[in-house]
Amino acid sequence: MSPRSTPLGRRSLLEATVALSAATATAAVAGSAFAFGEEGAFHPRVMLTGPAKWEGVRATAPARWSEELARRTSAPARLRPATVRADSPDLLAEPFAIWNGGGDPFALTPREVANIRRFVLLGGILFVDDFDPATSAFSQRARRELARVLPDQTPIAIGPENVVFRSFYLLRRAAGRVAGPPKLEAIVRGGAAQILFSKHDVLGALATAAGGTPAMSIEGGGEGQREEAIRLAVNIAMYVLCSNYKDDQVHAEHLMRRRGSGR
Repeated sequence: MSPRSTPLGRRSLLEATVALSAATATAAVAGSAFAFGEEGAFHPRVMLTGPAKWEGVRATAPARWSEELARRTSAPARLRPATVRADSPDLLAEPFAIWNGGGDPFALTPREVANIRRFVLLGGILFVDDFDPATSAFSQRARRELARVLPDQTPIAIGPENVVFRSFYLLRRAAGRVAGPPKLEAIVRGGAAQILFSKHDVLGALATAAGGTPAMSIEGGGEGQREEAIRLAVNIAMYVLCSNYKDDQVHAEHLMRRRGSGR
């Protein structure tokens, strides 16, 4: 086990289980068309904009994300993740989506802008992952487009002090296929990080080839860095699962703070 991060104790995992059960029960009682995550399972959906398609070497990464979460934490996860269009009503059905790319993404249409804004205002969490941090073309354009979604919000750097870095493993820094900066950036609303920006190519670190072997080599830190990327992915998943629709997010964040401090 890497000295840089450790899983939390049995009591903390019990608290996580209680939080997950409470979130599932709340969704079941609400019965609303917009009650996120009604099945209570982590679902790493890839959000597609414009005519974009989800294909290539990283196409296996969302399933690996779910597999690692289920194996390491016993949390529920969908092992056959799907894609969702940014302008589709289906975006609002669940609390998490991934927007990623390695070049200049398509400009958001007015309908996509409005739908993503509603997703965020309902409490959704969007993970923005840059496949090519060296050029940062995707990151820069994605930021400009998301500024149209939330014009009054500015990303801030978040690190080990933030619950995302402490939701299951205690992480000292962010990592992916590329080492990247030690911190993520996030748009934080009401104390909750809702749009996470990564310059690490986390999905590249998760991607698998035939037989389950890694599909892409790590730049910078070897296989230990891939493990750190997996742990970051697990933490993000736990953060999503322990966040709930609208007002219940406050209680989930309190639970995660307790887990991070070991109380």
